[in-house]
Amino acid sequence: QVQLVESGGGLVQPGGSLRLSCVASGFTFSLYAMTWYRQAPGKERELVAHISSFGLSTNYADSVKGRFTISRDNAKNTMYLQMNSLKPEDTAVYYCNVKLRDDFWGQGTQVTVSS
Repeated sequence: QVQLVESGGGLVQPGGSLRLSCVASGFTFSLYAMTWYRQAPGKERELVAHISSFGLSTNYADSVKGRFTISRDNAKNTMYLQMNSLKPEDTAVYYCNVKLRDDFWGQGTQVTVSS
């Protein structure tokens, strides 16, 4: 069955960095685009970054452009999100997503940016 497992979240001070990982299984990872979403308390889930199946195309939310970098290693069935210059407004649960015939989500990893 499809599984997505995120890791790498934590507490970081403003201006700091974190790298999130999403390990995928149960489908042919290299054939599918992947997406990072986030959901802050009291807010709707929003798209953060998207990467094509071979990583040749990426897209970002305006709020993270220039600070976050999405990447993937198809040999490791893993997607990453490098987050630099973190701000308090980046605080959220971060989820990875893949759209097969249905949408599949990981359990999420908490990112808290606070001094």
